[in-house]
Amino acid sequence: MLTVLGFAMIATFLVLIMMKKMSPIAALVLIPALFCVAVGQGAQLGDYVIEGVGKLAPTAAMLMFAIVYFGVMIDVGLFDPIVRGILRFCKADPVRIVVGTAVLAAIVSLDGDGSTTFMITVSAMYPLYKRLGMSLVVMTGVAATANGVMNTLPWGGPTARAATALELDAADIFVPMIPALGMGLLFVFVLAYVLGRRERKRIGYLTLDEALVPETDTVLVATGGGTGPDPIKRATGGPGADRDADGDAERGAGRGADGGFQGLDPHRATLRPRLYWFNAGLTVALLAAMILELMPIPVLFLLGAALALTVNYPNMAEQKARIAAHADNVLNVSGMVFAAAVFTGVLTGTGMVKHMADWLVGAIPEGMGPHMGLVTGVLSIPLTYFMSNDGFYFGVVPVLAEAGAAHGVSPLEIARASLVGQALHMSSPLVPAVYVLVGMAKVEFGDHTRFTVKWAALTSLVVLAAGILFGII
Repeated sequence: MLTVLGFAMIATFLVLIMMKKMSPIAALVLIPALFCVAVGQGAQLGDYVIEGVGKLAPTAAMLMFAIVYFGVMIDVGLFDPIVRGILRFCKADPVRIVVGTAVLAAIVSLDGDGSTTFMITVSAMYPLYKRLGMSLVVMTGVAATANGVMNTLPWGGPTARAATALELDAADIFVPMIPALGMGLLFVFVLAYVLGRRERKRIGYLTLDEALVPETDTVLVATGGGTGPDPIKRATGGPGADRDADGDAERGAGRGADGGFQGLDPHRATLRPRLYWFNAGLTVALLAAMILELMPIPVLFLLGAALALTVNYPNMAEQKARIAAHADNVLNVSGMVFAAAVFTGVLTGTGMVKHMADWLVGAIPEGMGPHMGLVTGVLSIPLTYFMSNDGFYFGVVPVLAEAGAAHGVSPLEIARASLVGQALHMSSPLVPAVYVLVGMAKVEFGDHTRFTVKWAALTSLVVLAAGILFGII
């Protein structure tokens, strides 16, 4: 009975999430609460939740302060020189432009937010693609795949979800996976080079002046959750876009007032150019400390966010404004983690996970049991595309981990293998950020899907193969 109810709870959760009948937070709380009552253990619900919240609090803290930290770094202009440098490197060569797209998307993905990554990448690269007549699905496909690989960062979502669902430390999952993920990112760069060569063969090689024919179809992005115009409206120059005295859409990415390239608004009030090297050094030190595991990741980001806010915005009102600018992301992500305490607590406390795992173990051929890491990696590719990360990591991964444990496969190996499919996941119709990407790039979602799925799936297989080769999975 617990086996049937366990699968029914997961199925109900997945269906409601995929049909958008409930928000992830509401579904993570209400559905397991109802099933907990249905199995006759409603009296223990409070104990399950409190125990789960205590275990998940470090993960929630990590996500909260990581979002604040990288949001502030974008606000102060840490990534602006990188954007300008990549645009100068690209010139008007299609190969450089596509490779630059991959590099820019990967770098900006350090903030852990797909929407921000896509807004910055498209704002910087769209004018070059447009003026050279390059395929825009190449831009969206490369950006989405690069972001998918980088989305496995501990503060990006999947790793935190895997850690949450299996009650593991995010660093223990992510750090050993770095070589495999590095191979995946390298493959994305090689893919970008190949696609760029194909674009160069199709359209030729223009000079920079030929590429920058003036046109009003420019892109400018407002960052840091400020009160600027809608970035998509700016992209189209439509209603809501800023306009100068001549009635033309404001100049964004493309040729700036100084004759150079711009990818972000160079006059936004949150910039702190005098503190650039401090912020760069702080970010490098923070990432190095995380990789070396000098301190727990939540503590590192807590200290980093507090220091970044204090130094860059010593005025109390400015600090409050920056925190408020990123409050939506913080609340959504941290709320999801705490809501997950109900789902994982009920699934584990009632014994559903154990019963489902017993059934799954019996269904898996005996010869495949010791290879549950490989099975998890393969399954993660289609499952993370056809369902949300919430559904996969909170509904499926715990069952796979229990099944693997019966054959001596550690939960850490299952958790690492579950990250394999993220390169494809970022192009899933269930990911809101992908609509920001195709909307700003003016690409039909169907066109993006047809182009991207095969390359993203191949990237995931490269990560899986590298993980096996390095003995990580």
